[in-house]
Amino acid sequence: MTRGGRPSTPDPARRKALRRGALAEIRAAIALTLKGYRIIGLRVRTPLGEIDLIARRGDLVAIVEVKARRDLAAGVDAVTLAARRRIRAAADLWLSRRTDAARLSLRFDIVVVSGWSWPRHFTDAF
Repeated sequence: MTRGGRPSTPDPARRKALRRGALAEIRAAIALTLKGYRIIGLRVRTPLGEIDLIARRGDLVAIVEVKARRDLAAGVDAVTLAARRRIRAAADLWLSRRTDAARLSLRFDIVVVSGWSWPRHFTDAF
């Protein structure tokens, strides 16, 4: 059975990739929490796209794209120009719905989760 032209159950490779991504997001959230951030959103869906993590420290809000890749360069390179535009649009929409939007500063970060090493946090990545 299909839903919206797509199979209702993803194939095994797709399920594995989704599980790997979800675990990477959890690892990234833990790493950011230990760095003093408060996670205020995980897999935040907007009509314009999904935001992997929203982390806050004071009046700074970090919109975080999480990538699970074998090496750091591949993780950073995986955030394409189109992905950056989508993430920015989703973040702008999310921010517009906040009552405290005027006092918040937005920053766009990338966290790359690679193997069993500690997640690498690239601040102000785009």
